[in-house]
Amino acid sequence: MSIPQSGGALIESYEQLAGYLNDGCKPKENWKIGTEHEKFGFRKNDFTPLPYEGECSIKAMLNGLKENYQWSEILEDGNIIGLSKNGANISLEPGGQLELSGAPLDSIHETCDEVNQHLIEVKNVADKIGAGFFGLGAAPEWTHQEMPMMPKGRYKLMTDYMGKVGTHGKQMMYRTCTVQVNLDFSSEHDMIKKMRVGLALQPIATALFANSPFFEGKLNGHKSWRSRVWRDLDNDRTGMLPFVFEEDFGFEAWTEYVLDVPMYFVYRNGKYINALGQSFRDFLKGKLPALPGEKPKISDWADHLTTVFPEARMKQFIEMRGADGGPWRRLCALPAFWVGLMYDQSSLDSAWDLCKRWNKETREQLRIAASEKGVEANISGISVLDTAKELVKISKEGLKNRARPGNGGLVPDERHFLNAIEEVLETGRSPACELIDKYHNEWGEDLKNVYEEYAY
Repeated sequence: MSIPQSGGALIESYEQLAGYLNDGCKPKENWKIGTEHEKFGFRKNDFTPLPYEGECSIKAMLNGLKENYQWSEILEDGNIIGLSKNGANISLEPGGQLELSGAPLDSIHETCDEVNQHLIEVKNVADKIGAGFFGLGAAPEWTHQEMPMMPKGRYKLMTDYMGKVGTHGKQMMYRTCTVQVNLDFSSEHDMIKKMRVGLALQPIATALFANSPFFEGKLNGHKSWRSRVWRDLDNDRTGMLPFVFEEDFGFEAWTEYVLDVPMYFVYRNGKYINALGQSFRDFLKGKLPALPGEKPKISDWADHLTTVFPEARMKQFIEMRGADGGPWRRLCALPAFWVGLMYDQSSLDSAWDLCKRWNKETREQLRIAASEKGVEANISGISVLDTAKELVKISKEGLKNRARPGNGGLVPDERHFLNAIEEVLETGRSPACELIDKYHNEWGEDLKNVYEEYAY
C-alpha cells in the first residue's frame, strides 16, 4: 500500500486533476523502472504469521533494518510502520506482509541488485529474531482470525469497509502478496497504448506467475487464488476497465473514473479521517461531510488515486498489478517481461497488434481462465501458452533493442532476466503446478514444507 501524501497546492479547478496525471509524462531518456514486491513473514518456531509487537515481530524487523542498514523510520501515531532510503520504501500490508517499493532505476540489472540486497538484509535481520519470509501469491494455511492488523489508520478504515462492498476484500488485504512493476510514459498517446496493452495482457502475466494454489490449508482449485480474490473485492475500484479501450480514453477519462470511485479517507496531520463512501466530487465543492467547508489539496488527489485497484493502474506512472508474489528469480523476471514489451516502441506496437482485436468479454474470460488454469487456459481459440510464448519473444527483442548492459559490460542486455519465465513456457505449466506436485508427492500433503522450501 502507498505511503500517504501531504501538502501540495489547493485544487482550484477541475483541470488540475487531469493535469496532475499529465505531469507524469517524461521523455524516453528519463524513463525509470520501479519494482515492488510483497512477502509473508512467519515465526520459525510455529509457522504462525509475524505479529506487530514482540521479540519476533514486524516491529523488530523494521527496527533491525533501520539499525543495521541505515534506513530512516516512518512513523504513524508513534508506531514504526515503514522505512525509507535513497528513493526506496519498505512498507507494511495490512496483515504484516513486508513490501519493498523500489527506487526508480534505469535498468533491470539495477532493480534486481536492489531486490537481492533487500532480501539479504531481510534474511540477516529475520535470522537473528527467529523469523522467516517466503513468496507466494496467497497465504497457504493461515485463516483471517490468525492474521494480525498493522497499526495503520488506513487499514482500519478499509477493513471495516471491505465487508460491505464485496466478499474477498479482507482476503486481499491480509492474505495475498504480489510483485509489480511501475513504468513511465512520454505523452498521453503513449500512456493510452501502454494502459491498453497492460490491461489486455495482464491475464498472461497472471498465468505466467500464478503461484497460489493453496488457501486455508488445502488446494483451492485455482493456479492463482490471489487473482480470484481480486474478482470479488469491490466492483467500484477493480477489474479490466473496458472504458480504457474506448476512443475517447485519456487523462480526463481516467480522472472521471477515479472521481466516481467512493473515497476511503482524507489524510491530515498524521491522521486518517474517515470518508468512507463519500464523493471526491463533493470534496471539490467544499461539501465533503468528513471535512465540511474544506477543499482538497493535490496530495488528497494523489492519495485518492491509490485507492483504485484495477489490473493496471495509472498515477503519474503505470503499475502492472497482475502477478503473484514468488521466489527471487521471478521477482526480476516480472519487470523484465513488461519493460521488454513497453519500453521499446516496436515491441509495444507488436504487443498491441497481438491483443487489439480482443473485446471486453474475451479480456474478462482470459482473466478468469488465467486464475483458474494458468498457462494451460484456452479461451475462444486463444491459447494462453501460445500467446505467452509470442509475448516473451517480443519482450526479448525489446530488451535486446534497449541494449542496457550489466555486470560491468560483460552482460550485453537484460534478456537473461526472462529465463525464469522461459522455464514456464518450456514445461507448459504455471509455477503453481510445481507446488501442487510437491503437495501430493514429496510433501505428503503437509503444507508446513512451504515455509522452508520457499523461504528467501
